[in-house]
Amino acid sequence: MHCDPTASHYLKMLMDAVFGPANFRSEIIWKRSHAHNAARRYGPNHDTILFYGRSAIAIWNPVYQAYDPAYVEKHYRHVDSKGRRYKHENPTGAGTRRGETGQPWRGIDPTAKGRHWAVPPREMDQLDAQGMIYWSKKRGAWPYVKVYLDERKGIPAQDTWTDIDPINMVAAERLGYPTQKPEALLERLIRASSNEGDVVLDPFCGCGTTIAVAQRLKRRWFGIDITQLAITLIRQRLQNAFRGRAKYQVIGEPVSLSDAKALANQDPFQFQWWALGLVGARPMEQKKGADRGIDGRIYFHDAPKAGKTKQIILSVKGGHTSVKDVRDLLGVVQRENAEVGVLLTLEEPTRPMRSEAAGAGFYKSPLGGKYPRLQILTIEQLLTGQRIDYPAASQQVDVTFKKAPAATLLKVAEPRLPLGEEEE
Repeated sequence: MHCDPTASHYLKMLMDAVFGPANFRSEIIWKRSHAHNAARRYGPNHDTILFYGRSAIAIWNPVYQAYDPAYVEKHYRHVDSKGRRYKHENPTGAGTRRGETGQPWRGIDPTAKGRHWAVPPREMDQLDAQGMIYWSKKRGAWPYVKVYLDERKGIPAQDTWTDIDPINMVAAERLGYPTQKPEALLERLIRASSNEGDVVLDPFCGCGTTIAVAQRLKRRWFGIDITQLAITLIRQRLQNAFRGRAKYQVIGEPVSLSDAKALANQDPFQFQWWALGLVGARPMEQKKGADRGIDGRIYFHDAPKAGKTKQIILSVKGGHTSVKDVRDLLGVVQRENAEVGVLLTLEEPTRPMRSEAAGAGFYKSPLGGKYPRLQILTIEQLLTGQRIDYPAASQQVDVTFKKAPAATLLKVAEPRLPLGEEEE
């Protein structure tokens, strides 16, 4: 449960009621930002993650944090001929033993100091043969084992996380979603509390960071969000990251004309975002308000070499439409110096509307080909697969959404769907 300090103490009481106080594991402090100036208080730069288990046998896989650079400089100060850092570690443990580990080795009796060898003397011989024992030039000095930094996992993760940076404005994984979390944060949580093939649920999945990480780590997953904007972003993110290898089903969005009409009547803004998602358009704004005749945009490049970014202006209508809507859209296209304008409508366009659109002429692409400057597409056409006619449809030069980095693994395990349901 991720939250900020203003609510974490209230939410902990609710979580205790759900999971039981005995199943509380940790309160994780995540440094989510750098220094802030704050009036008459300490600068707020952390969030809280409340970690619960379902029972005493809940999955726990230890995860590790990198050593602090100052710790490395102090303790791993030796460097061998290959440039590898190492430290000297005492090869004994506290307490005497009567077995092999309590016997003298190379003339050194560990029991004289109330200690015993950490491994039997025969293993100490093997370490010495491998050059892993450090012998001081001082007569009578005890030996030490060489421990290399690059062979250590780090320190077991503590409950204060300062080693996972927030997503800055130019980060490769930044998609522009206001509450987007870094993938490293979700990777640590998912690795610790699940294994390959397990199910990960994010009931407020936003732009899909949990989903993308779970897919990459070969977990099955469910993501839930109330907005069509989030679903559009997640679709785009999965496509960019996994190139069609992520198989999933979207449940709850319109799949028929009657579904679309119901959504338009229930929530016009959600209908608008859903319709824009059908054509891969970016909504003009996420907040309700004046849109100056623009509901969404599609950006593309179609110059033989890198040129200016070009755009398509979209207007979405869930109610009555007329030739006035086409004329208004043409005015917006001219004002914005856009290449194409598209009207997405629930209703069938009238003949005057189609005539007005046809009279707007064509956009001629440097790549060749002519594209209607004004296009009208019905929701019914979109549901049957028809799409906007523009260069990116054939040249793959759409740059509407910032692309999530491609996943690095070679093979992604496909999540299993609930019984009786078909893949999309």
